[in-house]
Amino acid sequence: MKRLFTFVSVIFAVICLTSCSVPLKKTASRSNGLNCSFTAAASITLDKLQAEGTISRHGAGIWDMEFSSPNSLSGIKLEFSEGNTRASYKGLSFSVPQSAVPVRAMLLNLMKAVDDNAAAEELSGDEKDGLLAISGKLDGGSYTLKVDKEGRLSGFEMPNNDLKMSFTELKVISESNKSAETTELTSVTETVTSETVTDPTKSET
Repeated sequence: MKRLFTFVSVIFAVICLTSCSVPLKKTASRSNGLNCSFTAAASITLDKLQAEGTISRHGAGIWDMEFSSPNSLSGIKLEFSEGNTRASYKGLSFSVPQSAVPVRAMLLNLMKAVDDNAAAEELSGDEKDGLLAISGKLDGGSYTLKVDKEGRLSGFEMPNNDLKMSFTELKVISESNKSAETTELTSVTETVTSETVTDPTKSET
């Protein structure tokens, strides 16, 4: 009986030490900053391929990326809209080149992940090093979407595809909700102005 008690105590101690040595993930939530139009510098690592360029989101499902490297992709711009992809080089359109096909597939995964999460009221995930890591799953596999303290896009990873993307120098073009409010306010202002302006050809009595 004493041996059994000693054995159980040792096992319990090992479990405690093991659990203490593994850092606990800190679950958190923050405001959603994905529902906006933006442009950012993008760095992509896909297996042995490394690419860089400028990526822009103009709305749900409407994106584009212009590559600056590698040489096989430099100057090529991929435009995504309504489920279609258009490739161009210095204004000349052509079919998506073979060298861009793998990156195109991963960009579609990124777009899907961002657009899906942009619809949420707030973002929830595991907080680490000042970033919020949001886990999800797509047809292409599991992913981790990273956002900064303002809820803006910072990174995207799909380990099963050897994919890692990082985004820097992000500049917001417009936020969807604010854009709608501005349009409505402008409309009201124009209506009020048209009703209050007097005819300058009429003299005051």
